[in-house]
Amino acid sequence: MSDLHFGARNGLDDPALERALVALVERIQPGVVVVSGDLTHRGLRAEHEAAAVYLRGLGAPLLVVPGNHDIPLLPPSRFTRPWREFKREWQTDLPALSSADLQVAGMNSVRTWVHQGGGVPRGGVDHAVAVLGQAAPGALRVAVLHHQLAGAPWRTRKLPVAHRSRLLEELAGAGAELILSGHVHQGTISERSEFEVVAEDPHTCVLATAPGLGRPRSHRRNEARGVLVHRADAKEITVETHVWRGGDWVQTAGRTFPRG
Repeated sequence: MSDLHFGARNGLDDPALERALVALVERIQPGVVVVSGDLTHRGLRAEHEAAAVYLRGLGAPLLVVPGNHDIPLLPPSRFTRPWREFKREWQTDLPALSSADLQVAGMNSVRTWVHQGGGVPRGGVDHAVAVLGQAAPGALRVAVLHHQLAGAPWRTRKLPVAHRSRLLEELAGAGAELILSGHVHQGTISERSEFEVVAEDPHTCVLATAPGLGRPRSHRRNEARGVLVHRADAKEITVETHVWRGGDWVQTAGRTFPRG
């Protein structure tokens, strides 16, 4: 899930949507709930606290990375202590999760000196590559950041993460099979070989951008509220899009990719 925007009008803090998301998690029983940034709308302590209470109440393991709305809006705190409130709840902006079946590396793609644009510094890339390299044999290797690598189908003002070709090459080279992001409030699923020519025979690398859950700018008709559900076994990765419509979740799409 992505872009909860706690504290905004039409943020996730909608009781009906909150209850329905809890029910969805209970039904699916995920190995991890990934939150790819913008938990809050203004980066305020009360917003971070509300988001953390809600997410921990889902009762599933969490991996959370920051988004551009999760830091203070204005200086000086935007530059002097941008991560104070986020780390108060989540301790790190470079989270990792390891199990026999799953290896997840989180990255921080937020740039404090710009509001929308993002990039992953060298240290963050190296950290993700190292985490992915520690995966158990056969474990699904997943990378997470806020800013998207693949373009959204409609609005183009929100640029993808800086140097995305190089970042994709390094993450894919480290074995990433699934790269998760958010930021644009639009769902986009693609596979690396669909848009990029690779000299050698590449392994599967799926780029999945979550639709978003908050809708702080409700006049934008091209921003459905939804989540992605990822499933994997030894042979396949499946990505399902679930959209909040008419007071319930509706699965609107599903794509399956071979592993390897």
